[in-house]
Amino acid sequence: EYDLQDDLYFPRDYNAYFFDDVGGKDNGVAIYCKTLPKAIMTGLGFADYDMQGRYIQADFQDLSIGCLLAPTAAADDHDALAHKNQFFELLGPHLQKVRNKRRDYIICGGWEIALDDEDVEDPDSADGQPGFMDTERAWLGELLDRGYADAYRQASDDNAFTFWPDAPDLDDTSPLTGGWRTDLQIVSEDLADLVEHAAIYTGKRFSRHAPLIIDYDLDL
Repeated sequence: EYDLQDDLYFPRDYNAYFFDDVGGKDNGVAIYCKTLPKAIMTGLGFADYDMQGRYIQADFQDLSIGCLLAPTAAADDHDALAHKNQFFELLGPHLQKVRNKRRDYIICGGWEIALDDEDVEDPDSADGQPGFMDTERAWLGELLDRGYADAYRQASDDNAFTFWPDAPDLDDTSPLTGGWRTDLQIVSEDLADLVEHAAIYTGKRFSRHAPLIIDYDLDL
């Protein structure tokens, strides 16, 4: 947050909230709200992860909107892979627990998992890689079977992607290849029918990730 000095990052019509990685190694998370939330929550109650800036949540009357940054891992980094797996082992029970509360959830961000073959441009080469491992895909599939929905798939069947691991520099205009759809908005099942439109914006290249835009028929 302290590196964002330009007014661009603090638009006049929004309330901006940030949760940084204490060690300064990870990106952190942020939420921009036009409507003032009733409360802001940081962290998930996971001792080994909460100071890494992995989760921030804005609470409204009957709705919570979270921003999630899951850990990443490379195939040859066993420590990072174990760290990532432990995070999801904690996250699964947490998401089932909050389902019992009388509110709905939209959790946006980098989930670092692609669920199906159509969510990866080259599923054969991605098979078994972190983000497309059988255990990870099974975890996400079970989550969706137990009261959550992938908002993008409620409104779009397009095989579009949000992340390109091997993308060139931003000023490179060559076509993006090798895409994955790992940036997701996961919603509680009562919100699934309220998704009106879903799109991935690729008109401008901001980073190796593209913005995922979902319109909901909701009033805050």
